[in-house]
Amino acid sequence: MADIKQQESSQNAGRAGVAGAGLSAVERTKPRTYLRQSWDRFKRNKISLAALAVTILILMFSFGAPLVSTFITGKGYQEQSLLNQLEPPFSDGFILGADNLGRDVLTRLAYGGRVSMMVALIAMGGALAIGGTLGAISGYYGRWVDSVIMRFVDIMIAIPGIFLLIFIGSMFTLSPIGLAIVIAIVGWVGLARLIRAEVLSLRQRDYVEAAKVVGASDSRVIFRHIFPNVLPLVIVWATLVVPVLIITEASLSFLGYGVQTPIPSWGNMLQQAQRFFTHQWTLAFIPGAMIYITVLAINLLGNGLRDALDPRISD
Repeated sequence: MADIKQQESSQNAGRAGVAGAGLSAVERTKPRTYLRQSWDRFKRNKISLAALAVTILILMFSFGAPLVSTFITGKGYQEQSLLNQLEPPFSDGFILGADNLGRDVLTRLAYGGRVSMMVALIAMGGALAIGGTLGAISGYYGRWVDSVIMRFVDIMIAIPGIFLLIFIGSMFTLSPIGLAIVIAIVGWVGLARLIRAEVLSLRQRDYVEAAKVVGASDSRVIFRHIFPNVLPLVIVWATLVVPVLIITEASLSFLGYGVQTPIPSWGNMLQQAQRFFTHQWTLAFIPGAMIYITVLAINLLGNGLRDALDPRISD
């Protein structure tokens, strides 16, 4: 009798073990969300992870410029000392040296990065607001609305953007925010065509047609059913266009049509350094290297996000 009870208990334990193993197998095979799958793909790209880390460090350095000025250099970005003209790096309290007016290069580099990043991010947001809205309207409604918007886009594309920016910069003295707004007004057309093409494809999907059949409004269809599917494309576009906008701001400031001194930016730091390059080569090298590293890091980050957010890539 004892043997029979022992055998039954062992069988029950075996069944419980099998059930537990089956449950854990089900839990292990639980489908992952789209964002989790994207993050897992992104983590496997070591170059993109390094680019993300570098980008975060540059953002912290740039937007933490007041902290750099207060706790590291102890100097303001406009603080001048003619006794310290063209000081080399690591000399007399200047970590990265001093420029032709004796201003601390590290402080101006941090504030210049903040201005350059701010211009690029505001311009990106403005271009997204204009181009995303017009592109979505054009792709969703089609017909004469699409024709009118796309013909206007064609006209804007036919005008060289850099020459238009130089013309506006020569007519007006632009603040950093004003420069960002002008760049956004000129640079939204590419995104509008990109969003239009994506919306044209999405509006034919079954779930969009089903939402229309049950009486969903146009705004609900756009924001609840179309916009979430366009969002990955927008994220990738943003990470790839920010480096272009940083170079655009630096180019305009270098030519004298962008951010004006005494407000520092990486572009006008290069402009001021070209006259003293033979006396102190680091004045040109340091802001140029920051532009290069920033643009490279954000580009690599954008490439990694593009691959990670692509649902056609299998794990």
